[in-house]
Parts: sequence; C-alpha cells; structure tokens
Amino acid sequence: MQIEYERGISNPGNLYRMKNLMARAEAGETLNIGFLGGSITQGCLASTPELCYAYRVFQWWEKTFPQAEFHYINAGIGGTTSHFGTARAESDLLSHEPDFVIIEFSVNDDSTEFFRETYEGLVRRVWQDENEPAVMLVHNVYYNNGGNAQIMHAQIARHYNLPAVSMQSSIYPEVVAGRIPNRRITEDDLHPNDKGHELVASVITYALEKIHITQTKDAKPEFPEPLTDNCYEKAVRLDNRNYEPENQGFVRVQEEVKDCFKNGWSAKEKGASLTFAVNGSEIAAQYKRCVTKPAPVALAIVDGDEAHAVTLDANFDEDWGDSLTLTPVLVHGKEGAHTVEIRLISGDSTMPSAFELISVIVSEK
Repeated sequence: MQIEYERGISNPGNLYRMKNLMARAEAGETLNIGFLGGSITQGCLASTPELCYAYRVFQWWEKTFPQAEFHYINAGIGGTTSHFGTARAESDLLSHEPDFVIIEFSVNDDSTEFFRETYEGLVRRVWQDENEPAVMLVHNVYYNNGGNAQIMHAQIARHYNLPAVSMQSSIYPEVVAGRIPNRRITEDDLHPNDKGHELVASVITYALEKIHITQTKDAKPEFPEPLTDNCYEKAVRLDNRNYEPENQGFVRVQEEVKDCFKNGWSAKEKGASLTFAVNGSEIAAQYKRCVTKPAPVALAIVDGDEAHAVTLDANFDEDWGDSLTLTPVLVHGKEGAHTVEIRLISGDSTMPSAFELISVIVSEK
C-alpha cells in the first residue's frame, strides 16, 4: 500500500521541543511517551493492545533510540471528546509526567466552534505542563466520507505552531482512489483493524523520522494568546471521590465493568435528584447511556431555570455498548456561582437500567 506520506504532514510546526526530546533520547534518558484520545487511541479493533497505532509509535521510539528507556502511557477512552479530555488530562496523562504527547480527537469532536474551543483548552493544558512535553496532533478520519474535525483542529495546530499529521490527506485519498480497499483497513469505516493501525502509525512515524533527521534548529516558541474564548482550559471533574452533592434518592457507584463508569451516582426512581453548587461559566453533565432499555430520563436544571432545562436520556439507540455521554448544560454563561440539579423525570425500581450520573464537569475562564 503506497501512501504519499509527505501529504500527511498537515502542519510541520515548531520543532524546538521535539528536537530537545530526541537529543535527550540520544543521551539515554528515561522518557515517558503518552497518548490522549478516543477509541482509536485506546486501540479499538486492534487484535491485541500491542498492535494499535499508539503502541506501534511507542515502539518507534524504542527502536530509534535503543540507548534510552521508554515508558508507555495510553490514556485513550472510547467515545469521548476533547471536552472530557481537558477535564481528565491531569489525572490520566500529566500525572505520569509525559515527555511526548499525541493528542487525537478529530473523529470524536464535531467540526464546530465549540469543539475548537475545547480542543484549544486541551492543547494549552498539555503544552503548559511543567514537564514541557513535545506535543504532536493527530487527525484521524471517517473512511467512508472523509469526515472529521480537522478544519477546526488545524486552526489550533497552526495557531500554536505544533506538528500535526492527517489521515484525511494521506490514507483517505488512497481509499477514495480505490488503491486501498476500505475493508482492508477498517471494519466500520472508522476504527482501524491491525492493518489500519499499522498505516496510521506509519504516517506518524514518517513525520517523527523526518523530524529526527532534519538539521532545523527552531527557536524556543513563544506561547500565544488564545485563539478562542478559551473557557475550557481549567475544566474540573466532580465525582464522588472529590464532591458530595445534595442528594435525594441516589446511591454512590463504586464499581463498574468499565473504569470510565465508576465513581458517580445511580438512581431509578422518578423524582430522585442531585444538586451541585459550582463556580464557573461552563457546566456539563456526564452520564451513562444504556443499550439495555428502558432506562430513566433526567433533566439538568441550572439555577432553578426549568424552562431551559436540558434533557439527559439514558436510553441509547446504538447496539455497540453503553456510552459515556457528556452534555453541556451551560455554555458561556455568567461567570460565578451556579447550581445544577440533576432530576429524574421518569423511572421506577423495575427498570433494568438505572440513570447513572458519572460526573459534572465545570470550567471557568
């Protein structure tokens, strides 16, 4: 399968941090290689974790710099966006002190101004970490229609002059031309199989290899002012480990089949409610949508304004599994103190699934 790899480099970026990192690898240091993204980063449809694109890129570092010691950090969670990524960046990624980070959310985020802003918040949060990681942005793609959020995300890549690579401009054109049959690399036109993960990794490692051999000595970059309103960089996640809401009828959830569903609250009975007192201008409710139906429906009510309440329906129409859903309930609101009530408007004890609030995510500018 021949790919025009040069087209995959969607933004060359400032290489100051990347070249410093590679010099440290040449010197034999111990370095942490991190990945933050959705299901493709997590390794969905790879037959083993070692065959996903992220681990293959990690192996490039090991092979290219055998004198160094590398540790692998995979912080991919399927079905999640950069909005959630910003809120969990510290706990899932930055707490492990990464020296290199790939951010991959271009098929999870919609191509909207909202996700341009959440993506910028995530990029700023990672780039400003005290460990000063080298950051690369990766744009995956839907192989049936070429869709992704690259138009929005690429604006962030250019604004911060970060290296970025694109499957939309490298692998996808070969699929459109018929030179790469889509079923050869993906079963569902989104998640790569083993061969697809290999191709995604090859686009990334081509860019890394080019950085490695270049003699360019970029100056240390200045960190620019935000491109957007940047209301999500300071996102905080509230769950039962760090917050105790006013509670009527919910129970704490300690264990789940998947870790991403842990540490929230659960209820089935109509009228059950949780009330959070928070500070900020952005509020979102994260909850579980269930393939086992029926499940309760809730309202998210901000500052007692029931007329503008947001519906949170725990019934999930897909069949691939339960979904971790994050729904904004206040966007660019007034900065300061707010209450958000999560109240069940349907449900009873006989329902096979409960309404599970996983967390409330709050941010201020």
